[in-house]
Amino acid sequence: MPREEQRPLISNDHQGSFGVSPQELSHLVDPKSPHLLERLGGTEQLAKKLRVDVRVGLSTDEGVERSSDMPFTERQAVFGRNVLPEAQSKTFMELLWAAYNDKTLIMLTIASFVSLAVGIWEDYSPRHPPDEPRVGWVEGTAILVAVLAVVLTNAVNDYQKEAQFKKLNAKKEDREVKVLRGGKQQQISVYDLNVGDVLELEPGDIVPVDGVFLQGHNLACDESSATGETDTMKKQVEGKGDCFILSGSKVLEGVGRALVIAVGEHSFYGKTMMSMRGEESEGTPLQIKLDVLAEQIAKLGFAAALAMLLTLVIKFFIQASLQDEFPPAGEIAAAMISIVIQAITIIVVAVPEGLPMAVTMALAFATTQMLKDNNLVRVLAACETMGNATAICSDKTGTLTQNRMTVVRGTLAEESFDSIENIKDWAKKVDPKAVQELLFENIAINSTAFEGKDENGNVDFVGSKTECALLSFSKSLGSSYEDIRHDTKVAKVFPFSSKRKTMTTVIKVQENTASSKSQSDYRVYAKGASEIVLGACTRFVDAKGNTNKFDKEVRTRWNNIITEYANNALRTIALAYRDINTEEFESATSNDEPPLEELTLIGIVGIMDPLRPGVVESVAKFREAGVFVRMITGDNLNTAKAIARNAGILTKGGEALTGPELRAMSIEEQRKVIPRLQVLARSSPTDKTIVVSRLQEQDQVVGMTGDGTNDGPALKLADVGFSMGIAGTEVAKEASDIILMDDNFNSILKALLWGRAVNDGVRKFLTFQLTVNIAAVALSFISAVGSSNSESVLSAVQLLWVNLIMDTLAALALATEPPTEDLLQRKPISKYAHLINFTMGKMIIGQAIFQIVINLCVIYLGKPIFHLGDSPHDEAVLRTIVFNIFVFLQVFNEINCRRIDGSINVFKDIFDNWIFVTIQIVVVVGQVLIVTFGGIAFKTTPLTPMQWLVTVAIGALSIPVGTIIRLLPDCGFERRFREEARQLATYSRMHWEGAIGDVRNGLRVYSMLRRSRHPHRSHSRSESITSVRSSLLGTSPPRYGAVRSDSSPPSPQGVANGNSPGGNTNRFASLVAYAQDFNRAAEAAADRQQNKASNNHQ
Repeated sequence: MPREEQRPLISNDHQGSFGVSPQELSHLVDPKSPHLLERLGGTEQLAKKLRVDVRVGLSTDEGVERSSDMPFTERQAVFGRNVLPEAQSKTFMELLWAAYNDKTLIMLTIASFVSLAVGIWEDYSPRHPPDEPRVGWVEGTAILVAVLAVVLTNAVNDYQKEAQFKKLNAKKEDREVKVLRGGKQQQISVYDLNVGDVLELEPGDIVPVDGVFLQGHNLACDESSATGETDTMKKQVEGKGDCFILSGSKVLEGVGRALVIAVGEHSFYGKTMMSMRGEESEGTPLQIKLDVLAEQIAKLGFAAALAMLLTLVIKFFIQASLQDEFPPAGEIAAAMISIVIQAITIIVVAVPEGLPMAVTMALAFATTQMLKDNNLVRVLAACETMGNATAICSDKTGTLTQNRMTVVRGTLAEESFDSIENIKDWAKKVDPKAVQELLFENIAINSTAFEGKDENGNVDFVGSKTECALLSFSKSLGSSYEDIRHDTKVAKVFPFSSKRKTMTTVIKVQENTASSKSQSDYRVYAKGASEIVLGACTRFVDAKGNTNKFDKEVRTRWNNIITEYANNALRTIALAYRDINTEEFESATSNDEPPLEELTLIGIVGIMDPLRPGVVESVAKFREAGVFVRMITGDNLNTAKAIARNAGILTKGGEALTGPELRAMSIEEQRKVIPRLQVLARSSPTDKTIVVSRLQEQDQVVGMTGDGTNDGPALKLADVGFSMGIAGTEVAKEASDIILMDDNFNSILKALLWGRAVNDGVRKFLTFQLTVNIAAVALSFISAVGSSNSESVLSAVQLLWVNLIMDTLAALALATEPPTEDLLQRKPISKYAHLINFTMGKMIIGQAIFQIVINLCVIYLGKPIFHLGDSPHDEAVLRTIVFNIFVFLQVFNEINCRRIDGSINVFKDIFDNWIFVTIQIVVVVGQVLIVTFGGIAFKTTPLTPMQWLVTVAIGALSIPVGTIIRLLPDCGFERRFREEARQLATYSRMHWEGAIGDVRNGLRVYSMLRRSRHPHRSHSRSESITSVRSSLLGTSPPRYGAVRSDSSPPSPQGVANGNSPGGNTNRFASLVAYAQDFNRAAEAAADRQQNKASNNHQ
């Protein structure tokens, strides 16, 4: 605003003070208190206390005296900023304690302290040989260090995950809002709102602050999320009704302005959010499934550990009783402690605590990477659910198309232009006063778009893309929308709604209002879907501004214009007006429905919105991946069909319907038609809910896109709701699971890829972990029972190192595998499928048996194979060889587990995943260091180069064994345990059925032509067409090929007389040609009838 207008307001108060406190403002809305507002002097005095002129808003440079000063510093110091204090996250020490707070780790710690005490006692007891080093403390210390390593790793992972999600939440909550500052509309970040700002409200906004209603039209809010009241709250100015607007409420309809009175933690929503802090979020469905599986595996592990404990204790006492002298108490205690430690270690190895962590890490990695692909994940469960989606229902505008709308064709005042270049030629043909001014006034007044800076900082129109296209069109002809809005007095506004598909504004006629032949006290301007507006018109304007009555021929001509534009994939918008007197105005505006009757048509424009690059390819990839794509749009049926064909969505045999047609069907009819439904035009938000419900009733996993306020229920109902980050309303974003930051259909494909990558990553880790679990438990049990001193061949510390490899490091390596195009080569997995499929089960059992057999062979046959004796050193070498073989079997099996889909090449794209390669290197280096230098703690001894070569080679056998397991025949088990989701309709089947339908149509027409040769079957040409059409529409699927509107049916008598001397071949060819012409004519008539029925429903 001009600085001299704002200065007097500031200078009235002493510097740095406001006439009201944040607490008083907060008490205005919690609870709503009209009496307090009255005590403060009402809205006008409140604005003065807040030092703002509500007509122009805050000054953009308030409080700035030097270039280094920041605006609104004093205001924010008093009333705060519109951000909540950062939630107190867990410290690293708290995360350490949470990671350590595991029963098994606590049991292991207690056992290690007992072992440490016993070890030190033995080292310094009189029985300790003087020539041996005192190393009894090593095992207990090593177990403690291993426990600490596991805890530290888990804590670091949790810390990084929390930091990543904090960044995502900050991104999720930021959005743009419209305010009035300096007399101009601006878009600012929601974080930059201040007390005293004048906030612009539109349908779909979620109000970010508390406010007092200043002015507007039909503003209604849903405050159920804030107050629990389900009734829609109409907003009125002070003294006439509810003037308080609560933060967190949703604008359902109308437009308006509000004075901001509370922000951040002082607002109603801020207080609620602060009180809810500290609530723990629930696990995702995959985490819950894995928790159940982990619990089952843990029970088996406990059973194995208990069996091992009892067996070894019984064995020890049997051996002790057979000796000449019973062992002393110290030796018995040491043996018991050793047995308990082994049993606990078995539990540590068997309990798959890494499974839930694998899901968390996979989701944390995927959500971070998906943000780079313009997918902001709001609900973690949506990421994994999307991987098994079977149906995608997508909007058209801005999702499939670029949302860069341009008026390219138009018929206005009966004069047409067919390209952007011819617009000025059109302007020369029509009366500037009687036609152009009416048109410009309609476009400027019937719009909430305005000129400002877009997301890239360029000056452009901001708002609805359709309205921006119309404003650009009028600007190209020299019109100034700002001047028109400034000079016009708006009496009533009926904002655009997806239900009405129109926007209507009533203005008071003044001296500078555009003139018309029927000028009166008020004028109604209407803009919207062409069929709806045209249906409400009774007159039209010609090039000279004269109004003429509609007759049947004229209405047909306008309908043909709509059809022509629609068939060229153009969105059609009709513009109309009506002059009314004061009495008619009062009658027409007495309710909330716009006066759409007896309108005068100005004309129709065709707006082009080209397909986004890559959409055709993405649709083809979805089809390849077994995902059925449907387009749901508010556009005209012909426009929708043309764009769907261009995108590859509408295919042969598919259905295209309008929303009213779908709603008119019974539930059973809807269930039958929806599997083949590919296009739904003229749809309402209710239709989206119907489509989602019918698909889910047939066990489909549905992804749904939406951008409008009324799309909220459908987005909530869908398994995965996608909202638009640019064009979407705040209500839609709040209801969705994933926000498409670029409103791009191609981003949905990326979400599918990442969803499948998450599910696959967890399954890969599950395959690897269960293999290690089975092998380690079985090997420890068998070797301990078979050992003379009841010791497992793998020590407790060694098993903890294996546990670290298979839990944390393997989860990080396998669960962060990036997606590849190969994931699109398979069909979706059923939501009822078990976590472990037949291929995985075959690999787990096969590899576990192989590892157990190999290690047992080395334990019992290793001495002659490696030329080792019975000396203590050779015993240590053999134990080290077994340990080394076991670890390298896991290293190579991890590579093997990269492919769980039956693929032979497990090395494909291995270097694309640097995390996997790095972790493998870390594990190998760690193993080399442990074997070479970890002798005392890990009970290992250095190996010779040949022994290293042999042990690594034996470990590498995991890969060829894995190949053999993959090649084993499934013997019918694969089909019995089929996990693919059930497909309602396949493209190939639809294509064949469509082709069969075409043949059936041709045969029917040919049959009718044959019958028309008989005198008693003779009909007029029109009757033949009607009967053909009814026959075609009776049972065969509709055809959506190109329609030749100029084709006319031939005379049946011409066919009858076609028995010329050309023989049967010529006669048959002639009949086929006539049959094709009849088919085209019947289809054209059917399309016209379908459009007419759609208009009647509207």
